[in-house]
Amino acid sequence: MNSEKPQQPPSTPRPGRADLERTRLPVGQLAQDTRMERPGIVMDHQDGLVWLRPEGGGMEWTARPGDVQPLRVREQAEALLWARVADVNARSRGEVL
Repeated sequence: MNSEKPQQPPSTPRPGRADLERTRLPVGQLAQDTRMERPGIVMDHQDGLVWLRPEGGGMEWTARPGDVQPLRVREQAEALLWARVADVNARSRGEVL
């Protein structure tokens, strides 16, 4: 009988707290949630998650830190334009005062 244990696949080491602090986006940074494919403003980092809010306002959502990337300048300008258009549209429908 073979008493050897079956080999486990190598696991990816979890990043340490120092690594997370180094790569953490600052609060207020415009970022892209790559899983949800939507931009948002970083509002907080809590319980290992990033809290994001749509730039034009709205409900916050959470994302895993690995799914959140900073937006480049062109993407930031485009996201800002879309947020402003959404805000103007909401105002024209009477949804926002």
